Amino acid sequence: MPADISLFALTLLCLAALAAGWIDAVVGGGGLLLLPALLVGLPHTPAAYVLGTNKSTAIVGTTAAAVTYVRKAPIDLRTALRIGLAAVAGSLGGAFFAAGINSEVLRPLIMAVLLGVLAFVLFRPAFGTAPAPSGPVSRRRVLAAVLVAGLGIGFYDGLIGPGTGAFLVIALAAVLHMDLVTSSATAKVVNVCTNVGALTMFAVQGTVLWQLGALLALFNLVGGLVGARMALKRGAGFVRGVLVVVVVALLCKLAYDQWIAV
Repeated sequence: MPADISLFALTLLCLAALAAGWIDAVVGGGGLLLLPALLVGLPHTPAAYVLGTNKSTAIVGTTAAAVTYVRKAPIDLRTALRIGLAAVAGSLGGAFFAAGINSEVLRPLIMAVLLGVLAFVLFRPAFGTAPAPSGPVSRRRVLAAVLVAGLGIGFYDGLIGPGTGAFLVIALAAVLHMDLVTSSATAKVVNVCTNVGALTMFAVQGTVLWQLGALLALFNLVGGLVGARMALKRGAGFVRGVLVVVVVALLCKLAYDQWIAV
């Protein structure tokens, strides 16, 4: 536990971890809240330790949400694990190239993609609300999901990261014709795979504040369990609403980083 952290800052971090777990469980994107909170709460801590601690927290809530979904949602676990393994490989590749990428160039591109995603979701109200088609998914669609949601979004997760969960939900719903509850459930399994890979790397490098991460993980766990149960209970319409809010928040965050932050 960092010696210079105040009780007030620790309390805010716990609340941020709780809310981030809820957001991650419903639609993904909890890192938009928890990572900035850690940066503010640990201003003198090297960025690598902040990232490692963030992963040690997020993996607990994401895993709890994934278990809840797997037990109660109609998820194809075999397909989810295939995509998850591809996402691990993609995230490792993204992390490898991250040091040589200019974020000033990437942010406008990501913002353009997000605007397209937002328009798509808003102007297609039925997207992700129809029940998933019965029967096995074709091999072509599974392969497309492995390439897009696994390698592609996994690469983005390793390269930059924010909004990965939301991107996964949208991609899985679009490619595999899932409803938003099922795609969110599948995304959680994929996220667990990428988090395991990232946390392993941070642990090997010794850049994880384990005591702080364990405390925040407890709150993240509660948020993840509550969020998963709410999504299962309230259905695709609820997930769609949260998805829109998260995408707008991500757009605002990227715009701030691009044009306002110094």
